[in-house]
Amino acid sequence: MNISENIRIAIYSIRTNLLRSLLTMLGIIIGVSAVIAIITLGTGGRDYIINMIRDTSQNAVSITVNTRRAGVEDYITKEDIDAIKKLDSVEYISPVVINVGSARAPASDASSVAIVISGTADLPRTANMPVENGSFFSEEQYNSNSPVATISKLGATMLFGNEAPIGEYVEVTLNNSTVRFRIIGVVDLQSMGGMAGDSGSMFDMAAMGGGDDVEGIAVLAIPSSVTDIMTGNDGRYDTCYLTAVDERMLDTAGEAAKNTLYSRHQNYNPDKEIYMVVKMASLIDILDAVISIFTTFIASVSAISLIVGGIGVMNIMLVSVTERTREIGIRKALGARTGTIMFQFLTESVILCAIGGVIGMILGSMGAKMVAMYLNVPIGVKLSTVLLGVGFSSAIGIFFGIYPARRAAKMHPIEALRRE
Repeated sequence: MNISENIRIAIYSIRTNLLRSLLTMLGIIIGVSAVIAIITLGTGGRDYIINMIRDTSQNAVSITVNTRRAGVEDYITKEDIDAIKKLDSVEYISPVVINVGSARAPASDASSVAIVISGTADLPRTANMPVENGSFFSEEQYNSNSPVATISKLGATMLFGNEAPIGEYVEVTLNNSTVRFRIIGVVDLQSMGGMAGDSGSMFDMAAMGGGDDVEGIAVLAIPSSVTDIMTGNDGRYDTCYLTAVDERMLDTAGEAAKNTLYSRHQNYNPDKEIYMVVKMASLIDILDAVISIFTTFIASVSAISLIVGGIGVMNIMLVSVTERTREIGIRKALGARTGTIMFQFLTESVILCAIGGVIGMILGSMGAKMVAMYLNVPIGVKLSTVLLGVGFSSAIGIFFGIYPARRAAKMHPIEALRRE
């Protein structure tokens, strides 16, 4: 018997017992759809996050104070930042201070939770905050403690009803201190990567339960000199970001900046590990490995349902062999070989699992795309993922179909014909 004849008989058998076949395929469908959805979302999300970090901070180095070992005198000061900026390998440097407060637009009386990001005039370069409308605050405005701010597009829409409220005023409250700021620019926080995230996602979650009059979150960038006055900070920072004049000098710039800090604070920390330097690009490989391992682990757990589905296939194939015992006896009496009988039932098992795999592939792909649309993350189903799901389901059909097929093939024709 040729392959096409085996396929025809297998499809006829599946159609004859359609409901039973669908219930048998259910485990395969669930397993394949879960694996494809998880792998697609995992790899798509990984690529999205890594590309975002790579695009936004490939040429950046962070310097963080080890707060568990540092004393007050060890924190980074404005004078330290000025000294580091004079290094030949450093192009831009800015402290990064993030505070949570509230914002209110007097003109519209709209209010929201405010995430306030503060730094020097170099902040848009070190944090990659591209200005879409207006401008960022200047060095002169930073030095003169000017109450000016750039605002996120979402915050501008919430507070002012448009995405370009240049010249409008917003009252920002931090630590019970309220200052009236003039909006001079609008930034696209979608490009900030790991620094501040998307003001429409992560920060919106932080605003939940903030009060009936709070509708969302506005992210503002203001001079840290003004933030220090509002919060009572004495001009000491625990984190700063710098960029090198050339990407190949990142390590040099980071080490030079760290040595400068140790040199300037040598009376306080001669032997302590106070300052930690991290090249942002080095985090990409770590993040890639972590997400890949996590995705593989979750997909492996989901694949357990494929094993359960395979056991169901084996059970139904044993039932099918029992139901068709007389047919097997007639075929063997007419000269059908053992291998022919075995291949016939194995073909039916593989087709059963393959159909379940295709249905699972469709459902898994659709589910992944729906989740991606909800999260607003661009992902695509890779061909390798589809082939993995369908191929694995077919392998399940072969593995769990061998025993029923061998049992059918090993039947003695006389005993098979005697059985009712």
